[in-house]
Amino acid sequence: MTDDNNTYLNGGLILVVTLLVAKLISTLVMRRSKGRLPPVVKAWPPLVGGLMRFLSGPVVMLKEEYPKLGSVFTLKLLTKNITFFIGPEVSAHFFKAPESDLSQQEVYQFNVPTFGPGVVFDVDYSIRQEQFRFFTESLRVNKLRGYVDQMVVEAQEYFSKWGDTGEVDLKYELEHLIILTASRCLLGEEVRNKLFDDVSALFHDLDNGMLPISVLAPNLPIPAHRRRDKARKKLAAIFASIIDSRRQSGKSEHDMLQCFIDSKYKDGRPTTKDEVTGLLIAALFAGQHTSSITSTWTGAYLLTNPQFMSQVVDEQKNILKQHGDKVDHDILSEMEVLYRCIKEALRLHPPLIMLLRQSHADFSVTTREGNEYDIPKGHIVATSPAFANRLPHIYKDPDTYDPDRFAPGREEDKASGAFSYISFGGGRHGCLGEPFAYLQIKAIWSHLLRNFEFELISPFPEIDWNAMVVGVKGKVMVRYKRRQLLVE
Repeated sequence: MTDDNNTYLNGGLILVVTLLVAKLISTLVMRRSKGRLPPVVKAWPPLVGGLMRFLSGPVVMLKEEYPKLGSVFTLKLLTKNITFFIGPEVSAHFFKAPESDLSQQEVYQFNVPTFGPGVVFDVDYSIRQEQFRFFTESLRVNKLRGYVDQMVVEAQEYFSKWGDTGEVDLKYELEHLIILTASRCLLGEEVRNKLFDDVSALFHDLDNGMLPISVLAPNLPIPAHRRRDKARKKLAAIFASIIDSRRQSGKSEHDMLQCFIDSKYKDGRPTTKDEVTGLLIAALFAGQHTSSITSTWTGAYLLTNPQFMSQVVDEQKNILKQHGDKVDHDILSEMEVLYRCIKEALRLHPPLIMLLRQSHADFSVTTREGNEYDIPKGHIVATSPAFANRLPHIYKDPDTYDPDRFAPGREEDKASGAFSYISFGGGRHGCLGEPFAYLQIKAIWSHLLRNFEFELISPFPEIDWNAMVVGVKGKVMVRYKRRQLLVE
């Protein structure tokens, strides 16, 4: 009995000690884990304060919190936690993480009613990757060469209707031209020549059906959403008819529509009519606003910065000396000064001010200051091009328009490493349409610089923070005078 009692006593002591040690380890781990979580934005009242601060302006909130909390911090948004990564030192995981760790699908579900079923964010990652391959193939250099020819023709035709002198809203004019160009290059000749007005009106309803409330409740039964859904069905019918006509006649065109019609998945399955329609809508949404907004900002900055206006005009003169009036893909690619002027406008005014991912795994990040934080699974992870593109430790005088910051010898966007410039995103989900956008804006502004003199007669434009795609607020009125650029 004595031996048995000793055995039970020893066993009990071992059990108690084991439990105490386990509890101590658990407490230490929990304390360590809590100590390594990012700092949290203070907001009042507790339950809805974070949402109120976010809706009142995320960039304003970032400007207030970044100096206090550093480059990684969390905002509690009702039942969600959004953790912000600001700056290239902490953004690598955001841009390079595999889809299994950080995904787009959950946070961009609000696009599904607009793009339609079976495409982009309504399919699993493997299918989405194949659909992105279709985009990539439609934007290869051999395709871009043909698109540029169409861009040049559209610009020439559009501005030939202007008088010798006049006053116009530059924002409106560029928006309208880019819709025409997109119709020709992306949607096809049938839409551009026969159905432009109908399709433009339907896209207008689609566009107006994407509101801030749509992010939280994309299927809310409000008038804007009902018009959106009705327009989506009509567009599907129009493109189904065009696809049937092309397939029956064997006719093949040089546009993105044809690329999507001809695309096949790895298993040999061709794209369906609904998929083609959805991919086209996604392409137009990705490019139309961003190109028109950036074209407008580029013009506004050039017209208020004579130094850089002089540089881009001199560049056009030099190109005219070498190539005459001809403009094609390769000639546009030589316009480095114009490229830097566009890039700087995009740095200051990226149309997408917030990029989001859903975290599916715990991971850690080390800040520029050396602080290490644990980001829990389930957090939404965010970064802001609008804020990160103006960090003073990366860009000298970050609020100043200075295209020369990208010139050889300075290259401020490269000096601080990858992801210092994120107007087009980066990494695994970098914008596939970046080359198309630059070519389109170059084609427009090279024509304008060669054929017109401009004067900005309205105040320098303000930013329209209330738009889903942040752009230019109000009109941008300019006075123009037709001229032909003289080459000595």
